[in-house]
Amino acid sequence: MAVSLGMRVSGLLVAGAVAVAAAAFTSDGGGSADGRGGGGTVVTAGPSDTVRSLPTWPSARSAPAVRPSPDGHIGAPALTGTPSASQGMRATESPALSSPSPSPTMSQKLLEAPAWLAPGPDSPNLDGAADPSSVYDLLRAPTECRNALSQVPGAPADAEWTVLRGLATACLAVQGEGGSWEQAASDHAASAGGADTCKGRAAYAVLGGLLDFHRRHPGASVRLKPTASGTPAACGYRIAGVDTGGDGEARPGETIGIELADAHFDPGELLRDGVVSIGGQQVAGVPVLKPDSGGRLVLSVVVPALGPGSVDVAVGYAGVEVRVASAFTVATPDVVQEPGAGTGPGAPGEVSHGSDAPPGARGTARPATTAPQTTDGRSPLFARSASPPDGVLPLGPLPAHLTGPHAPARLRIP
Repeated sequence: MAVSLGMRVSGLLVAGAVAVAAAAFTSDGGGSADGRGGGGTVVTAGPSDTVRSLPTWPSARSAPAVRPSPDGHIGAPALTGTPSASQGMRATESPALSSPSPSPTMSQKLLEAPAWLAPGPDSPNLDGAADPSSVYDLLRAPTECRNALSQVPGAPADAEWTVLRGLATACLAVQGEGGSWEQAASDHAASAGGADTCKGRAAYAVLGGLLDFHRRHPGASVRLKPTASGTPAACGYRIAGVDTGGDGEARPGETIGIELADAHFDPGELLRDGVVSIGGQQVAGVPVLKPDSGGRLVLSVVVPALGPGSVDVAVGYAGVEVRVASAFTVATPDVVQEPGAGTGPGAPGEVSHGSDAPPGARGTARPATTAPQTTDGRSPLFARSASPPDGVLPLGPLPAHLTGPHAPARLRIP
């Protein structure tokens, strides 16, 4: 049977409508094939005997719809840095994405600063001259390390100055302000066992801590902090002992030794401005160092005139006084009688010179200007009735010594 032209045209229209409906099923209606956004309603042409509804949006539990990519291709979503949720499960945020791990350059480990110097206490430094004790006090503030280094002699003469130079330059080096670790290590080795004062020992220990920190963290720098208040002092200044010769007793006028321990100031200032008192009485003059003290700080003083009994000893300087109770016992001075000393006039060993004679010391015979004689010219050494002792010849006045006129001696010539 022949097909008319109208039937052919109707068939083409139906085929086109079917193609348009098929394209609607494979698209979400959010965009066109060329990638431009639309969102309009799909319009079909041609007759239809039933009403066809547009496809609904996929539910939350269904697989995500395939969207055209910006370059016009239709396919699987491109991989991004954010992982997608799996099919059939609710997408959740990954913990790793909420807290990204820090990079190594941003998470540098915090280092604990080494311990710094303990309080001295501070030296009075009455003369204002730089000495190891006062430079130690200056170094207690880590911000003053460069100033303290400038006060250290260029060629230190002893271990006290050497260890302070090493500590000052290490203080600058560990804070990234210059300094020299090589110099600090050299001074630490050179002052080993030589810094024997309380502040010198404390400085040596802190310098060793800085060098150990540098060995464990060669390239690190930290900010040093002063020690907290209430930190025990480096020096416990006190009287270590009183030397009276071993018996614990001393008499007025005798010399004793007073040993001081952990002096936190220049000993030269103490010798010039210090005050020593024994039994509450100040010792005359300034104290002096005992020559055979062997490096210890031992003062040599003379016991003042005190009564017998136990006495305290105190040493004061710049408002600081140290005291030891019942340090020693003042002994009663020995009474030494001179030979032939008597107790009254006419006693043996005493010669009376009359009322007009100058007074003499008791028990001491003054030389007479003339030999004493009796009225008859005889010597009063022996009584008339007394016999001379054995081995002593009797003496009598020679004729030339008799009183009164007498004939001159005749010379007899044989």
